[in-house]
Amino acid sequence: MSSPGGPIRSSRLPMVPEIPKGDIVSTYDRYEDAKHAVDVLARASFPVQQISIVGNDVRSVERVTGRLTYGRVALMGALSGAYLGLFLGLLLFIFQPDNGAILGVFVAAVVIGAGFGMLFGVLSYAMNRNRRDFSSVMQMVATRYDLVTEPELVHEARRVLTESAR
Repeated sequence: MSSPGGPIRSSRLPMVPEIPKGDIVSTYDRYEDAKHAVDVLARASFPVQQISIVGNDVRSVERVTGRLTYGRVALMGALSGAYLGLFLGLLLFIFQPDNGAILGVFVAAVVIGAGFGMLFGVLSYAMNRNRRDFSSVMQMVATRYDLVTEPELVHEARRVLTESAR
């Protein structure tokens, strides 16, 4: 349970996500820097279970990874289909009573999966051709990251971080 106005004291996470309460120890522009600060506190035996990294001003960033072509779509579809075929082949391997021809069944499952994946990928791309001709990765990025802790621990955390910066 959480105390009114304070962070969670239990090792269990809240059922409903909530922003941690407390005071800001320090602020960083990059998540890696905030994570490094928590590592420094952990090495100094600070009770890091009382620290939270809070990302502020979160934005959605879509990074374009390349142009889509029929060849690239076919390859990506074949690879994802081959993974499905690999999984089905493993299931057949586990539950097949006759292990004599299992290698042939296993290879066939991977090839058939790759074929169907390629077919569905190319058909999907052909139907959506002029709507989206690029691939991308979506990320959520914050403009700053605050280390937040209980008010009675702020001065100790700042002392540890200041000493490690020297």
